[in-house]
Amino acid sequence: MAQTTERARDTDGTGDAPLPKGFRSAELGWPELHRVPHPPRRLPLLGDVLGVDRRKPVQDSMRFARELGPVFRRRIFTKEIVVVWGAGPAADLADESRFAKHVGLGVANLRSVAGDGLFTAYNHEPNWQLAHDVLAPGFSRDAMAGYHSMMLAVAGRLTDRWDRELAAGRAVDVPGDMTKLTLETIARTGFGHDFGSFERDRPHPFVSAMIGTLTYAQRLNSVPGPLAPLLLRAAARRNAADIAYLNRTVDALVQERRASGGGEGDLLDRMLATEHPSTGAKLSAQNVRRQVITFLVAGHETTSGALSFALYYLARHPEIAARARAEVDRVWGGAGQPAYEQVAKLRYVRRVLDESLRLWPTAPAFAREARRDTVLAGDHPMRRGAWALVLTPMLHRDPSVWGENAEDFDPDRFTPQAVRTRAPHTFKPFGTGLRACIGRQFALHEATLVLALLLRRYDLHADPAYRLTVTERLTLMPEDFRLRLTRRATTGRTPEGNGVPGGDGCPAREEGGAPGGGCPAHAGEGRGGEEDRERS
Repeated sequence: MAQTTERARDTDGTGDAPLPKGFRSAELGWPELHRVPHPPRRLPLLGDVLGVDRRKPVQDSMRFARELGPVFRRRIFTKEIVVVWGAGPAADLADESRFAKHVGLGVANLRSVAGDGLFTAYNHEPNWQLAHDVLAPGFSRDAMAGYHSMMLAVAGRLTDRWDRELAAGRAVDVPGDMTKLTLETIARTGFGHDFGSFERDRPHPFVSAMIGTLTYAQRLNSVPGPLAPLLLRAAARRNAADIAYLNRTVDALVQERRASGGGEGDLLDRMLATEHPSTGAKLSAQNVRRQVITFLVAGHETTSGALSFALYYLARHPEIAARARAEVDRVWGGAGQPAYEQVAKLRYVRRVLDESLRLWPTAPAFAREARRDTVLAGDHPMRRGAWALVLTPMLHRDPSVWGENAEDFDPDRFTPQAVRTRAPHTFKPFGTGLRACIGRQFALHEATLVLALLLRRYDLHADPAYRLTVTERLTLMPEDFRLRLTRRATTGRTPEGNGVPGGDGCPAREEGGAPGGGCPAHAGEGRGGEEDRERS
């Protein structure tokens, strides 16, 4: 099992004795673990394995959460894990003065490919802070505006493909095409590269290798550690080949950029040339590779899932799709292509996206560890280094926050008034704290833009017989989801109108701020824009 922490200063800098290396089972950090409920029928040596599906650990945990309450534990062989989803304990874990990011389970298993990249770095490793500070300007408002035209160009390749499928009378493969879209978007905007995804009938080998590494990382958690080399021998060989392919692909991309003498100031240029504003340090060649892989994988896998779930719900709720489409027509008017500022005014489309991320956050969990001895929610003692896994889909379904109809799809949960009156730290699709996702505004702008373009161009028709099946590979994605399309006879555009159905008068939106930027009602969490102040 990959190490989760290497030395004491990874969380608090106190100079205390080093924490144990490797996976830390909950018995080591929870003095009153016996008070935390666990599933019935626990088996010696095997743990809580009866009736579970090793391919769907998140959905199994959601089922146990409903049975056991807001704080519970699961044992998988020798690994005891405390899972939290109640709004109160989750808010406690978001307290940066007491808790920090914990790199464990599947995330630590990705270190063989991503190393100390932004997502997988341990807290004590300096490169995540260096990379964050160097790359953060790449997600400023000015930078985001520069990406907009490239996002539109890639979206045009998607609609060209969907037009061809429509003309041939075929349904479109939503998850597959969203993966192509988001991979090409991050590759072009961040690294000036074109994978040619839309010209391929099958996924690009980079996508296949990426899915392979994610799947392998998850499988490592489903077998006893000492037996993994034996039980996963063939899978380990495939994983090594996948990692080698990812490395070769990125090395070639970086070599090409170095040979060209530089690009147009994108993320790769920043990685290669920018010095830290305070220390003058630059990213090493190895860390550049790791950061590129991190952005290519994380920058497209989660966004493609978010778009796929949103399109599923729009197809299942034509009245919501009609309301979102009317907003697009009014806000964009007669423009052939929307300006950057116009995307920020699509408040209802953004609510559709947020509500999709509420029900199925594509990064479905994040872990937090105690910086010092503390008590969680005034009830559960935790020693320094003890950690818990926040189960985000259940946090987003807590009836004390979201009501008894929390399973229903309702974008109006994200009106400004609803956001202002909701408790903080109850909507966490991008993680929390200093290590929250650095690219969340990039993802939100891209996804809002694409949803609006598709709604403007097509009517969406889901197969009535389709029942949502969620596949898990560390991230979540609807499985085998297809749509039939019809081209809209008219866009219903009103060139003179920027009125918005259900408009909320958000000044940051009216001034063209990026989705989520500047306005508490659209800042992810809502209380003073706290999510936007958090860093990756």
